[in-house]
Amino acid sequence: MPAERLSMRKIREVLRLSWCARLSSSVVAQSCGMGRTTVREYLQRAERAGLCWSQAEEMTDEALEERLFPCVNLPEGQQRPLPDWAEVHKQYRRKGVTLLLLWEEYKARFPEGYEYSRFCDFYRAWAEKQPVWMRQDHKAGERVYVDYAGMTVPVQDRATGEVREAQVFVAALGASSYTFVEATFTQTLRDWLNSHCRAFTFFGDVPELIVPDNLRSAINRSCRYDPESNPAYAELARHYNTAVFPARVRKPRDKAKVESAVQGVERRILAKLRNRTFFTLAELNEALGLLLEEYNGRPFQKRPESRRALFEQVDKPALKPLPAKHYEYAWYHKAKVSLDYHIQADDHYYSVPYRLCRQEVLVRQTDTMVEIYYKGQRIASHFRSHKKYQHTTKTEHMPKGHREHAQWKPERIIDWLGKAGPSVAEVARQIIASRAHPELGYRACMGIKRLGDAYGAQRLEAACRRALELQSPSYRSVEALLKKGTNIQESSEHAATPIEHHNLRGPGYYQTNPIQGETSEC
Repeated sequence: MPAERLSMRKIREVLRLSWCARLSSSVVAQSCGMGRTTVREYLQRAERAGLCWSQAEEMTDEALEERLFPCVNLPEGQQRPLPDWAEVHKQYRRKGVTLLLLWEEYKARFPEGYEYSRFCDFYRAWAEKQPVWMRQDHKAGERVYVDYAGMTVPVQDRATGEVREAQVFVAALGASSYTFVEATFTQTLRDWLNSHCRAFTFFGDVPELIVPDNLRSAINRSCRYDPESNPAYAELARHYNTAVFPARVRKPRDKAKVESAVQGVERRILAKLRNRTFFTLAELNEALGLLLEEYNGRPFQKRPESRRALFEQVDKPALKPLPAKHYEYAWYHKAKVSLDYHIQADDHYYSVPYRLCRQEVLVRQTDTMVEIYYKGQRIASHFRSHKKYQHTTKTEHMPKGHREHAQWKPERIIDWLGKAGPSVAEVARQIIASRAHPELGYRACMGIKRLGDAYGAQRLEAACRRALELQSPSYRSVEALLKKGTNIQESSEHAATPIEHHNLRGPGYYQTNPIQGETSEC
């Protein structure tokens, strides 16, 4: 059925529902599948033509069209002018441009031209005859399509001869097909996000939407209606003030633009590099950049413009500016807070508020920072440390008792215990020095302090002096000496005085013979 006959049947149905059934414009528009503005236009035309439903019902489609859309009297042999539909199509894809606006501009140039509905019919008939890639309605600056090419490029290590397959990232803008290409060794999240950053830098601006495939680096949970983006991917979108709009699973038409771009890159760029040997990734990307310039500057097969020219005319004016601050790659993982109120991140331990012990938190890491989130709120941040199996602890994260304990340093503890006497201070010093970590000796020193509180400073000093003489400076030794209940001060003094007795031979009992070098009894 011709398009104009179908249009007239719709107009006839609008008149019937409005005049005969007496339905509102909104109900008629919904029933006929058109806008209320279009419904009102048809009714106004019928009123200007002086028609009623009984007359319209009896008229043929041709007669009704002639009454509703009267022809402008033109000189004999002259036809109504038509616009350049390719230019109309290009302008229609620009942001905010509608067919009504383009028709008004057309009528301003050609007052004798076609009316709005006929103008739309002509445009749609023209668009249906264009190639598939041109029929898609891509608004300027709206979308960038991203994916990896199926082909890889081998990169050989010059020293070892080992060959690694480089992955090829492709990004193409919807309206102009302007393309960005780069090679990375992996498709991991870090390479995936960094490739986006370099693509936006290449374009010089940012589109409204990013349309990826449902690859694991981009999407955590694939769903036709509500896909869940990776947190790092969502953070990149927030940084660039854009949004991630994944293609549906197994729906290649949702990303036909990048599929076409990938095919073009494989045929026009990667195929030309098939016989070259690359030894570094930088060397490969340099070669890709040179061929990409040629690819974007090549005219389309059925259009005179190139991708670069169309980008400058259509996409670039509609794109959003880049943010002032460069995006810093971040990765996330979940962690459970241990009993010592620390979480583990890359073999290092970072503190969180002690009240969150046993709770699950979200850890955000960058090359310089570690941030911990609980229920969407940031509860801690630390500068990144590369010391394996060490602890980074903030005082405000500790309980009150732990904070007081953390303020004690070895020198402070020794000076504090030294108030009871120099021997007590020496015992404390040797206890702390004997431990692998000074903190491991604090508990024993606190025990010696409590012994002083129980037995008095004088007896504690005497017990510590005796422990040093016995070469046993420990809490257990001092405690045992104090528990004996004897006068440690006196026993210490007697021990220092030599005892004389006829049964004791003394140090002079043995002497060395200087001639024979033998020991003899005096």
